[in-house]
Parts: sequence; C-alpha cells; structure tokens
Amino acid sequence: MSTHSVEDIKLASRRLRGSLLESLANPVTGALADDDTALIKFHGSYQQDDRDIREERRLQKLEPAYSFMIRTRTPGGVVTPEQWLQLDRVATTYAERGLRITTRQAFQFHGVIKSELKPTLQAINAAMINTIAACGDINRNVVAAANPHLSRAHAAVHAQAAAISTALLPRSRAYYEIWLDEEKVAGSGEEEEPVYGPTYLPRKFKIGFAIPPFNDIDVFAQDLGFTAVLEQGELLGYNVSVGGGLGATHGDPDTYPRLASVLGFVPADRVQAVTEAVVTTQRDWGDRTQRKRARLKYTLDERGVDAFKAEVERRAGLAFEPARLAHFQHNGDRFGWVQSEDDPARWHLTLRIIAGRIWDRHGASHLTGLREIATLLRDAVAGSEATTSASLPPPEFRMTANQNLVIANVPDALREKLAALVARHRLDIHATASPTRLNAVACVALPTCGLAMAEAERYLPDFIDRLEALLDRHGLRGMPINVRISGCPNGCSRPYLGEIALVGKAPGRYNLMLGADHRGQRLNTLYRENVDEATMLAALDPLLGDFAAQRAPGEHFGDYLLRAAVVSVPARDIRTIDVAVVA
Repeated sequence: MSTHSVEDIKLASRRLRGSLLESLANPVTGALADDDTALIKFHGSYQQDDRDIREERRLQKLEPAYSFMIRTRTPGGVVTPEQWLQLDRVATTYAERGLRITTRQAFQFHGVIKSELKPTLQAINAAMINTIAACGDINRNVVAAANPHLSRAHAAVHAQAAAISTALLPRSRAYYEIWLDEEKVAGSGEEEEPVYGPTYLPRKFKIGFAIPPFNDIDVFAQDLGFTAVLEQGELLGYNVSVGGGLGATHGDPDTYPRLASVLGFVPADRVQAVTEAVVTTQRDWGDRTQRKRARLKYTLDERGVDAFKAEVERRAGLAFEPARLAHFQHNGDRFGWVQSEDDPARWHLTLRIIAGRIWDRHGASHLTGLREIATLLRDAVAGSEATTSASLPPPEFRMTANQNLVIANVPDALREKLAALVARHRLDIHATASPTRLNAVACVALPTCGLAMAEAERYLPDFIDRLEALLDRHGLRGMPINVRISGCPNGCSRPYLGEIALVGKAPGRYNLMLGADHRGQRLNTLYRENVDEATMLAALDPLLGDFAAQRAPGEHFGDYLLRAAVVSVPARDIRTIDVAVVA
C-alpha cells in the first residue's frame, strides 16, 4: 500500500509515466509497484485480483492472483464491424469471460495478466481504438445517446461527443511511449497540459450527451451533461447540467449521490468552450485534500451553483440562455427492430445483453453469434449489399449506457440473415424477457472488483428470477420496473436511479433503495438497511401488491411509492419533468 497521496503521485509521475516500465519488467510479482497502480488508471487499466481464491492463495503463502481490467475509450460507444472482430480477438486471446459492455459505453476486458498487458493494449490500438483516460482523475469515456431511430440527430450529437473526447485527452505521450514503443523525445515528462495542469483533475470526471425523449445515458448522473434541443430533427443546442454523481460511502454523511443542476442553454457551437470552462473550474476549485469530497458535485454544494455558473460564463466568454423545455419518457433502451427515421430502408436492432457480459455460456453462444454478425456486416460493407449510396451510413455497433447493444444501419437486404443469426445464437432475449429483466443493470462486483462488498453481476439473474415470481403473483409481469444492483455504494451501475435498487453492504446483504423514477430525474431513498434476500423480497411483496391494486393508469412503481408516501424524496433529489430550470 502506497504511503503517498494520489496528488503527490500524480505530481511526481513525470506526466503519468512513474515507474510503470520498471513495474512491467519486474518478473518477481504479478503486481505493479504501489504508486504505479494509481498511474495505470490514466492508461485505462485497474490492477485487481481474483477474490474468489484470495484466501486460498494466502493460506498457500502465495501472492494474490493479480490481473488487470482494461477499458476502451469509445466515445458514444460506436465501433465498426471490423473493430468488433478485432476486439473479439483481443478478448479470446488475452482476457477472461469474453467482452463486457460497461455503463459508459465502453468495452471492458478482465483477467489480463501483467506479462500480457502490453500486447493486449497494442492489439486494442491496432483496431484504431485506445484506452487513454478510460480511468483515472481525468475525463472518462464520453457517453452519448444510442437512440436507434433518430439517426440524423444521433450523428450530430455523436460527432460532438467524439470531438469533446479528443479535446480532453491528456497531452502527455506517456501512453504511447510505454505501450506502443514510441521513441522518447526531449522534454518527455514535461509536456504542457493546458486543460488539466500538472496534477490533472481532483477526481474522475464524466460527460454525457442525451437526446430527448430518451434519457438512456442518465444525463443528470453526469458531472457535465448536455441535453440536446432539437427542432424538426435539427440540433439547435443543449441544456447544460453540472454536478451529477452517484458515488457515496456507507455511513458517511459527507458523501452522497447528487443529481446535476441545470445552468441553462447554449448553442451547439459553444459546447467545447463550455466544456473546457467547466473542467478547468473544477480543476481549480475541486477539493484536493479529501478524495472522497473531490467530485464536482461537492464543489457545487460548497461554492454554490450560482457562483460556479458565473465562473463558467466568465471562462467560456458567454452567458447561458434560459434552459429550454426538455421532456424525457424513460431512461431505458428500445429493444427489437426500429426503422430509421431518415432512411426507411435502414433498420436498427437493439439486443438485450445481461449485465453487458458477452460470452458463450449455458447454451447461449452470444460471443460467437456476434462474431458471425460482425463478419456478415463487414463483408457486406466491402460488397454491395450494405451500401446502395455513398451517402448512407454503414452498419455499426453501438453500445448503450444500459449495457445493451444496438446493431445500427442494417439495410433491408441483410435483415433476414441477421435475424436468423440472432435466433440461432439465442441473442433474442428481448423477444421473451419481461420488461423488468430487460431494464436491469448491474456492476461487475465480485470476484474482481476490489471495492465490492457483495455480488452484483453474478447475482442479477437470480434476483430477477425471484422478483419476477412476485410480479407474476400480482399480475405485474408486463410492468417495466427499473432495477439496479451494485456491489458497493460507489454507483457504477447508477443504483440510486433505480426504482428498486440493491446496494451491497456485505456478502449476501444489501441496502434496499426504492422510489426513483423511470426517467432518471429522481433519486431513490433507503427503505431497508443491510438486509438479506428473504427480507428484501418480504418487503417488496406487499408493496407490489398495493401497487397492483392502487396504481393510477400509466403510473410507474417508483412514482406510486412516492404518491403513496411509502418513500419520501427531498426536493433537492428531484428534477422536474418538462421543465429544465432546477436548483
């Protein structure tokens, strides 16, 4: 365990180089030097170990089974069929448990051992994808709506998300020197970082672009959110929101989830200026003494929203206009086939991927099936089936922030072939699964996440089975209920925006959180603390029964719980519907 603070490590790192090269070359251990475990996050990786066998190895006097998780930087979650195939090869060559889609529209690889870190990262880069800044005290992967029918608006918003992602990359060449063997030049370790400065940001930073009426990225959970304002399908600009963040620490009232506050509207051409102003203000104002209080949400609460807004306006050289009306219908994904709004000959297919995990298991050959689909689309792009006009967008894959997958821009000529592959490999979960199963989200948790206190990804299917039994009992099988499971309170699966959420406290025990809405505009609240599965289900059973008997037409579960005073949510934890101006 390092005795240096993260701020000290960053400052002494020679722009994120540290002693990573020496750590990688050390054959005695599968781990990195302590300080380097903080620096490698900026390169897109976390050091982990297999907690399922940690105690067994300790008794054998062996070091933990160290390995590394790697995340990609894929703005908006878009990859080509060829890139999909290349990342598939990375997963099957170097990683464990296939590909995994994260809640930030990235790929995550697990179980990469230290000696294979460099070839793995080189293989990812060969696909024209990198992992720079996928983790660490820096802007993370920029998420953007994966809306499967608003193609023209999606293209415009995705282009801005990608541009912001590029603009906020660190200037350091450390990544290229360490992983891609770029030759060092004079001044290496002294590169200017005009946006980040010598110690980067106080903590991680998340940016997201939403396109109403769908809030599939949970825009109010982002440090910096852009909600698109469209007029007749054309992008006019964005409502800008700041200070969202869902991480917390059990038993520590100084930490808490927070929904973003809306500053106002800006034209589309001012996005980069606003982004740099928000990021640099947080760089200069954020708490660098207490990491648990270093996120932008705490800066806002300490300095005040009005003061922060005024500083952003000063740095960006603009004045926010009043926020425009923005209505969200829900924060889930649309499953199945959807016809393109812009081209009736193009289709989009959204597939349900349970907890984002893509692998061949239990008779469902999802990894193999998507490999065959990617091959079909790649070959079609090279031929004539997929492109009848140079102006038409080619087929692509879009990962969603709810861990699902959109196969976008599929031409009529390929629909039947693609649908047959989906059915053959049992990728058609969306056709028969309940709405609750389709909408559920879970973080990785055990066995690899060092912060996990309880199961999440591995527990999700079992919990949904038991919840569905209750829904069946009360005639609610077709009711969409937003379920989130997190192995700890840090919020990677956005649990505080679940109508029903489980937040891990200990093995087999969770805090049961209830009362968020289905639009991502209201936080939930604690209903039962530190309870086991039987207690959770016993608590939910009568609530679901009352909901079935008393709900108003079209009313969702979280809204009913609030109306019936089963839960009480403070006004500060609610963002009003159809009105963007909030405190």
